[in-house]
Amino acid sequence: MARGNGKSEVDPAELDPEHELPAAEDTAGGTTAATEFDKLKTERDTLLDRLARLQAEFENARKRTAREQNEFREYAVADALKTLLPTLDSFERALQTSASDSSEFRGGIELIYKQLQDALVKLGLRPIPAKGEPFDPHLHQAIEMVDTGEAEDHHVLEELQRGYKLKDRLLRPSMVRVARNPRH
Repeated sequence: MARGNGKSEVDPAELDPEHELPAAEDTAGGTTAATEFDKLKTERDTLLDRLARLQAEFENARKRTAREQNEFREYAVADALKTLLPTLDSFERALQTSASDSSEFRGGIELIYKQLQDALVKLGLRPIPAKGEPFDPHLHQAIEMVDTGEAEDHHVLEELQRGYKLKDRLLRPSMVRVARNPRH
């Protein structure tokens, strides 16, 4: 076995001239290859330009979205504040008046309190019922357990601070005293 340059040696007698490809022509074939090369180069340049434009467009959209989200966060509370402004105005008017009758003043404050409650309900704020309800650790925060025979075991005796939900989400739990009834 003879060693060659790594190419297999073929006996010219075994070649089938009918199935041979014609030799490349230097003049016509060279210009076809060059034209094909130029076409591919132009297509590549077009695709690279398109890619660069799409990347820039995507980056601009990302920056625009980030800017819009930031603006939304900054001004999201604006609607809530607009709802509360009439209540603030009422407090200012109440403080400017010189009420000689304390019952009149109290009546005005009660009206302002009702106005504030209505505004908060409009925003989706709901008070959590507590007094007399069974203690629920998801809604109530027990401050004290009180031994008593007047209420059922593990029921709220007294609400120290009202809790609130914003729509379905807990905003603040109610702070409560809970009954401990040894009879139950």
